[in-house]
Amino acid sequence: MDSGDHTPSRTATPAGANGNGVKRTKICVYCGSSPGNDPAYMKAARELARTMAKHDIDLVYGGGTVGLMGEVARTLVSLKGPEAVHGIIPEALVNYERDPAYTSKAAANGENGDGLLVPDEQLYGMTTVVKDMHTRKNMMAREVVAGGPGSGFIALPGGFGTIEELVEMCTWNQLGIHDKGIVVLNVNGFYEPIMQFINQSIDAGFIRVGQGEILRSAADPEEAIRILRDYKVSDQVLKLSWGTE
Repeated sequence: MDSGDHTPSRTATPAGANGNGVKRTKICVYCGSSPGNDPAYMKAARELARTMAKHDIDLVYGGGTVGLMGEVARTLVSLKGPEAVHGIIPEALVNYERDPAYTSKAAANGENGDGLLVPDEQLYGMTTVVKDMHTRKNMMAREVVAGGPGSGFIALPGGFGTIEELVEMCTWNQLGIHDKGIVVLNVNGFYEPIMQFINQSIDAGFIRVGQGEILRSAADPEEAIRILRDYKVSDQVLKLSWGTE
């Protein structure tokens, strides 16, 4: 599949396997490009990164260097090095979701003669710049699906973009497009309305009871990672053939 991506900071993605040949666990973290107005949100981002480092888990994220996104990436890189983090960001957002830590580097394929602004690899890990949002989301999901045991998706607090990505992954699981776990890190009850919505949809007959377990809630990063590690696909998800795209 042609993703139309540029990789100005490095052409390779993070190491795909541990020394024993087992695929590395990869968690895609969805979260806000803003810090929010409660210090607990940034604290949760740092705690998630520290817990991922403790369990030797790689991060896939949206490539921004500000807000919760930047905090997760920066913290994990400081603990595990740049190869533990892979950010994927569309060209249109490069100048929006960034801080002064960006450096100018030419696009790998030479299409952008003025160069692309990408984060400092030693601060934020490896970055892939892609053409559009669809490519970004598809690439993030593919990297997780190809990851080792315990790979999956975790959402910290965020806005429209975070919710859109989170719900899309739930839908993809429901439709049988992927079989990875999805967890919200419920900082100060942030995701209670979403969990209530799911229960209400089950009660109203729009979501099957077994499908209600597609999205789980965790009180802390250790619980979130444990849920992903133990996740089993519901027998009520659809078993459809989606090809290879």
